[in-house]
Amino acid sequence: MPKFSVVITVYNKAPFVKETIESVLQQSIQDFEVIVVNDGSTDASDAVIKSIASEKIMYLPLAENVGAGAARNIGIKSARGLFIALLDGDDLWAPFYLAEITALINVYPEHYVFATAVHKEYKNHTRPNSYSFENPDNSPFLDLDYFTSSYKNTLLTSSSTVLHRSVCEDVGYFNEKIKSGQDTDLWIRIGLQYRIAFSTKACATYRYAPQSLYKGTRSVKDRPDYLAYLEEEKTNEELKKFIDLNRYSLILRARLWGEKSEVNTYLAHLDMNNLNSKQRFLLSLPTYALRFAFKSQSFLERAGIKLSAF
Repeated sequence: MPKFSVVITVYNKAPFVKETIESVLQQSIQDFEVIVVNDGSTDASDAVIKSIASEKIMYLPLAENVGAGAARNIGIKSARGLFIALLDGDDLWAPFYLAEITALINVYPEHYVFATAVHKEYKNHTRPNSYSFENPDNSPFLDLDYFTSSYKNTLLTSSSTVLHRSVCEDVGYFNEKIKSGQDTDLWIRIGLQYRIAFSTKACATYRYAPQSLYKGTRSVKDRPDYLAYLEEEKTNEELKKFIDLNRYSLILRARLWGEKSEVNTYLAHLDMNNLNSKQRFLLSLPTYALRFAFKSQSFLERAGIKLSAF
């Protein structure tokens, strides 16, 4: 039985998936299997995946697109390893990623959730993610609360997180009914029950494409239900702030999509004190100004103005 099961989900990632898989095969630690789930891709992803020769790869091509959450669940349930390492089909690992995770496991043997910092790759540049935890001693490894550490950027991502195989059995798998944001939904459930063993070394690269929210066709109703934790929020200020940041993001989306009822519902549960001045300013903008803001999303984020929770 391998120590790690690397679950890679792919949907129309032909230009990237070979580099992604090779970044796994080139790991300095080789005690792993690779499960590649092709989620009904309509491009050349299938041919690219089949061209990679490795006995470590279990290839699961799906006849139709089932969605990211369902595809990940198929991979996780097919895994034989003690630890499940997630990776999206266009992201990358440094050659020492699994070695760093192994070091985390050795330092925090009582933990079940492990992650590393990430680099975020934009169109013309790459930069390390920033987080909201404090590290005055510059410790390489930290034991962190998910919510307080994720106000700037999420501590967990679908390309830099490793779970003990019992975690999904405990908190549940990816919610397949959610069309977008399934990962955040799972991170919340994990954050309510587990501490995170975290490496401050950026060992994964997340290829970032700004979302064109002003052109979005999905409804806010297709996103995670951020009203599901109202009772927990009453006694968990950290969770409350984290979810308010996500409510802020959904309110902006709902305004652009004309979902007035959803705007009013989320505003009723939003504590403005949990937003910074820039976020409160964006909420005050008229709809036409919001559309312009989203068209300029990359520029605004470089200026420190975030249009989404992360």
